[in-house]
Amino acid sequence: FAGYISQVLKNYTDHACDGEYVSLRCPHRTTISIQSSFYGRIVPSHQLCPSRYPHSYATLIKEDVACSVGTSLQKMLDECQDRRSCQFLVNSRLFGMDPCPGTGKYLLVWYKCRPNEYKSKVACEDDKLRLSCKKSMVIAIYSAIFGRTQGGSLECPYQNLGMPMIECQSATALQLMTKRCHGKRSCSIYASTYEFGDPCYPGIQKHLNVIYTCGGSQSLLPGNEEMASG
Repeated sequence: FAGYISQVLKNYTDHACDGEYVSLRCPHRTTISIQSSFYGRIVPSHQLCPSRYPHSYATLIKEDVACSVGTSLQKMLDECQDRRSCQFLVNSRLFGMDPCPGTGKYLLVWYKCRPNEYKSKVACEDDKLRLSCKKSMVIAIYSAIFGRTQGGSLECPYQNLGMPMIECQSATALQLMTKRCHGKRSCSIYASTYEFGDPCYPGIQKHLNVIYTCGGSQSLLPGNEEMASG
């Protein structure tokens, strides 16, 4: 079960240069959840993805190190989101217009592995959040946010007191929820600044949003032989 938790909570990072394949993969009973993506170049080629041109030619063209496309996240969502694995060849044609012809580019992608079956629970500030699983099942926390998100929360509508719609989140919410609930059949915690600290300005209403799954200790274990080879 501890192995499953570590895979689910882990943030994966992968990269591929132009002309290489990018390959993302998640363990059994989880799927890819794209967190962020970048395609272009922001560091010189001697640091990442060396130029494939002959050195004499490479010195003639000025390498662009402020080059990026705005479509890389959407492309990764289209190709990989909610799949167990995905693989494709990286080149500028995938992303539409080439922002810097003559400069070799690369793809960076950050993703997590989300349980196929998961639940979401929200508690408004100072309310109690209680998680529970059926008999012989235990809790695995996938994500936890305490603070205020840009879109707000339908369950906890904010009173607009002239406060700007800023985003502020506790950096320790996931760690705290995992410590309090991981591997237990049930747990409870108050969505309070006493527990999580106050990541926002005073007076800004906050909420706690937790995504978790229930499973038996054996049924949740991924295929270890697959993960070892990945």
